[in-house]
Amino acid sequence: MVSEEVLQIQWQHKIIGRKAELQDALYAIEAEKHMLIEGAVGVGKTVIATALADHFKRNIYRIDGDERYTEQKMVGWFDPSIVMAKGYTKEAFIEGPLYKAMVEGAFLFINELNRMPEGTQNVLLPAMDERMIVVPRIGTVRAKEGFTIIATQNPEEYIGTSRLGEALKDRFVMIWLDYQTEEEEELIVRKETSSEDDLLVRAAVKIVRITRASPDIRRGASIRGAIDIVLVMQRMTSKHISELDSATRRAMLEKATIMSLSSKVELREGSHEKQVEILRKIASEVLREMRISVEAQEGPLKQEHTANF
Repeated sequence: MVSEEVLQIQWQHKIIGRKAELQDALYAIEAEKHMLIEGAVGVGKTVIATALADHFKRNIYRIDGDERYTEQKMVGWFDPSIVMAKGYTKEAFIEGPLYKAMVEGAFLFINELNRMPEGTQNVLLPAMDERMIVVPRIGTVRAKEGFTIIATQNPEEYIGTSRLGEALKDRFVMIWLDYQTEEEEELIVRKETSSEDDLLVRAAVKIVRITRASPDIRRGASIRGAIDIVLVMQRMTSKHISELDSATRRAMLEKATIMSLSSKVELREGSHEKQVEILRKIASEVLREMRISVEAQEGPLKQEHTANF
């Protein structure tokens, strides 16, 4: 069952799909549980977190996890210049995002939690377990009602990630975000690009979906890749509108695919040249299959717009 709240969140934030995941997230927040959302890059983890904070009318403080993020940045620190002038006063304390979220009863959104050092992660344990932290020279800080942590993590096989400690992981409830359906991804691309070229949108989505299943590719492209392919193609075609025969468009799409996806896929092994060749081959195969499909549906007298590729 999907509640009216889910439909309202979808409508307000223009979220396509994700009914089940949004419903699960609502259950978790209503149960006063902290939430860990796991999914590949580009599946909408941040969108869901910010939509939930807006729905519950709470402030949200964001942390982007990396290996340099320290405990002091998370909790807060004393400004040396004010300390020199006035000592360790409350005025000298610069509140960190964890501190602010606790005293306000707000959301703390931690993007890519499993990129943080373990020592920084462990600062969260008393905040989650006992709803309090002890700040030197400030004292005990207790969480106001409503304080909730929403953290995201990329799958452990991603470069730069680490496994969360069991003690920390045990204090979260888990929500998994997989890639969306092909139809939903096409709707997302149309929304983000305002493209009315159905063939281009379909081709871009098919290309990124094939990268996820390719045996040569360790990490495939997200929906961002399809969006970029369409946006790049839109600029290419607008600059060469008088030269747009089918062969030119096919060459453009192959080039747009290589430009858009080279930074978004990771090969199992091989050089940059191999990556370019794999992406070109995927784009070419998608175009070939789409031409066969169009011809089978419409026969030899195809409408002009279906012959774009």
